[in-house]
Amino acid sequence: MATIHNDISLNAPVRDVWDAVRDFGALHERLVPGFVTACTLDGDARIVTFANGSVAREVLVACDETRQRLVYAISNERLKHYSASVQVIADGERKSRLVWIIDMLPNELASYVEAQTREAETALHKAFPPAAA
Repeated sequence: MATIHNDISLNAPVRDVWDAVRDFGALHERLVPGFVTACTLDGDARIVTFANGSVAREVLVACDETRQRLVYAISNERLKHYSASVQVIADGERKSRLVWIIDMLPNELASYVEAQTREAETALHKAFPPAAA
């Protein structure tokens, strides 16, 4: 099983980043605008449309307010297994870290998914730009 681990530093307080992460249906507006172009809720899932045209149904598995951790899963014909966790951790008063871990099968798709996470990271930095000096 492939594991993709991202530890992303953001120039925003943990409460702001966590508020965007847990807003499960606003991925395209609050967390990764541009990388995700549309997101609609469907029960306990969200239908996510990416800028490259691909669409995924992401099922909410857990949302832990205390640990500021969200877990979601994808199951489709291409992915035998896909489970991801996103946790927001304080890094001082004005910064935070977003730790995004993905476990997936088949391993052959890991390089594609990893490249997608790098694009998502760029969008995250646009959503939480450095504070003006």
